[in-house]
Amino acid sequence: MLSNLNQNKWMQLLFTCALAIVGGLIFKIIHLPIPWLLGPMIAVLIGSKVAKPIKPHWPRAIRDSGMIIVGYMVGLSFTLETLKEIGKQFPSMVLFTTLLLVCSCGLAWVISKLSKVSFPTVMMGSIPGGLSQMITLAEELKGIELTVVTFLQVSRLMMIIFFVPMLVFSPLFSASEHQQTGPVTQAAAVNWGDLFPHIIIFAFVCVLAALIGKAIKFPTAFLLGPMIATILLNLSGFSGPSLPTVIINASQLMIGSYIGLMLKPDNLKIRFMLLACLSGIVLIACSIGLSLLLSKLHAVDTATSFLSLSPGGMDQMGIIAQEVHANLTFVICYQLFRTLFIFIAVPPLLKAIFRSKLQTNPSYKKNAS
Repeated sequence: MLSNLNQNKWMQLLFTCALAIVGGLIFKIIHLPIPWLLGPMIAVLIGSKVAKPIKPHWPRAIRDSGMIIVGYMVGLSFTLETLKEIGKQFPSMVLFTTLLLVCSCGLAWVISKLSKVSFPTVMMGSIPGGLSQMITLAEELKGIELTVVTFLQVSRLMMIIFFVPMLVFSPLFSASEHQQTGPVTQAAAVNWGDLFPHIIIFAFVCVLAALIGKAIKFPTAFLLGPMIATILLNLSGFSGPSLPTVIINASQLMIGSYIGLMLKPDNLKIRFMLLACLSGIVLIACSIGLSLLLSKLHAVDTATSFLSLSPGGMDQMGIIAQEVHANLTFVICYQLFRTLFIFIAVPPLLKAIFRSKLQTNPSYKKNAS
């Protein structure tokens, strides 16, 4: 009887879904960050290790569906207003995004040497992109240890969510309550009826863009394809509707459950965990230093500049910016530019570096296969 259950894919899927929902609810109740991504990830990870009667199962197609939703949401943030602001700040955005990535790569090199983990793996975990997006990209590259990348990204994210608000609300940073400009990120509750009919057009275009991107071997196609398609439609004047919270949470659950099944935490060593935490602290310190320079160049308050360059998520930094009355448009533009830059420019660069690594390092090539 138990063996039949373990071979039934539908039962395995339902079991995994139940684990993910329970994990999300627990993380939500105890007020942990991004509960519907991290909760399912941890719950499914634990379930995959201890569950005996039914083995968890989560098709990649479900994860890809979640990535399409995330791509749409990121693309929806790109409006004519943000485009104009990015145009004004473009040289500074390129400069500070590059400097932040250089700091990340330098830290990755040091951690790689001290931990004896391959540099490409540590670099993938150190780049300050979105958690789900960087893990998806890591999965597409040979020779990358997905568990290490995930741990680096999650540990840095947790530190940013914990430390950044404390730093911003401390006397070290200040923002005038009259400096806030731009739209409010926390919109009112979305009415399901407002989704139609535009959402049907966007859904069709996003799915088509994802499939085309996959066919032409575009990096992270199920994220970048919908994102680019949504940006183009947005800029053409055909704006898409905001998504209800339940859909956003569902997309995170789809991605988090898949990541949970991919993780192999037994491979991590205590020394590496300590180094990962140290690298997160150093990266936050680097962003503070760069933010002081940015505040001098553009005469913005230190809270605005720090939130603009903080290696966290655009949505989280936007919410904090609202609370301290920072320049919201400035923060969103810098965060969005870094997100787009990392999604579009970094994957081809990483693949080129890894191809070079494979050609020059036979032992790495053996590990990658």
